[in-house]
Amino acid sequence: MIPAQFEYVRPESLAEASQALASDEDAKVLAGGQSLLPLLRMRLAYPSTLVDIGRLTELKGVHDRGDHVFIGAMATHDEVMRSDVVNAGCPLVALAAAHVADPAIRHRGTFGGSLAHADPAGDLPAVVLALDAVFVARSAQGEREIPAADFFVDYLESSLEPGEILAGVKIPKLGEGWGFHYEKFHRTAQAWAIVGVAAAVKRSNGAIAEARIGLTCMGPTPVRARATESALQGMELGDQIRQACEDAAADTSPPADLHAQPDYRRHLARVLTHRAVRTAAGAP
Repeated sequence: MIPAQFEYVRPESLAEASQALASDEDAKVLAGGQSLLPLLRMRLAYPSTLVDIGRLTELKGVHDRGDHVFIGAMATHDEVMRSDVVNAGCPLVALAAAHVADPAIRHRGTFGGSLAHADPAGDLPAVVLALDAVFVARSAQGEREIPAADFFVDYLESSLEPGEILAGVKIPKLGEGWGFHYEKFHRTAQAWAIVGVAAAVKRSNGAIAEARIGLTCMGPTPVRARATESALQGMELGDQIRQACEDAAADTSPPADLHAQPDYRRHLARVLTHRAVRTAAGAP
């Protein structure tokens, strides 16, 4: 289909981009375009103005900032996946980025665009939620930091305010003793996840000292498997991990669609969480 008519602006600075967004409540940001353009073609989105931020070099790049890694919103999935800084400081992000769609989309799609789109079936939202990342938004009023737990509000809805642009994301470095894994169940290599699990597990003296688990496509927003996280704390590596993962779908509200029903998604959440936790913990 042909998109509805819209105005197009290409700002040269972040301030100019913020001004364009603030002056038109129906404007949308265009970054890599891999999420927005299909919605435009199917006429599921009707922006009056597209604000193309492709020239804003200040939103690009990956930076080591001591206790955290800062990933610019315009960094592509491929850049994130291949970054030595990301692989060393927050490898779970690199693992998940490698699962995003296909190489063509990973080379064009952006890290920030995927997160700002706030699709609970996306690979990255559950990852940044599990890692307690912090989103950095900028506008004409200044800079605002938003914890990942507060960023995802509802289906395809974030807490970004009118005139705000996602500048980047701070990913804390978890340090020594942590293992990571991203487990995804999907129909084809480039498809959205039916269910995905992001797991970060810290081992100490042969037991699990701490676990962080983010779930993809188990509700209108990404969610943490809090019951399983609590059950795993202090647990020795062994068969009892499976029992702890039986609560992975607790307090979730998975959708029903053409790909799966809620009960099937709950089953997948339990199975995939067990796999992800055992792999992240290095269990035999």
